[in-house]
Amino acid sequence: QVQLVESGGGLVQPGGSLRLSCSASEHLFTRTYTAWYRQAQGKQRELVADIHTYGHTTYAESVKGRFTISRDSAKNTLHLQMNNLKPEDTAVYFCFARSSGTEHWGQGTQVTVSS
Repeated sequence: QVQLVESGGGLVQPGGSLRLSCSASEHLFTRTYTAWYRQAQGKQRELVADIHTYGHTTYAESVKGRFTISRDSAKNTLHLQMNNLKPEDTAVYFCFARSSGTEHWGQGTQVTVSS
C-alpha cells in the first residue's frame, strides 16, 4: 500500500516561512495529480495548491503569491514552500495524490502561525 508521509510543519511567527515535504513509498509523483490540502479546526478541508499531470499548477486565492508547490518525481517528494505566513494559515496540512483512479492521503502535519 502506498504511503504518504508529510514533514516540515511547526510553529512559526507571522511573516515567517516553512517548507512542507511529502515523501511517497512508491513512484507516485510521476505524471499524477498531486496536491496540498489543509484543514483548520472546525472548518472543512480545503485545497491549497495542486500540480496537474503535466505540471500545471493552481493555487487557492488566499495563498497566491505566498505559497509555491513543487515536486521532484525522481525523489518521490512533493513540497510546499510557504512564505509570509499569516495566522489564518494555521491548519493541518495534508499531502494528496491521485493515480490510476486511486486516491492517497498523508496523515497530515500541523502548521501553527502565532506570535
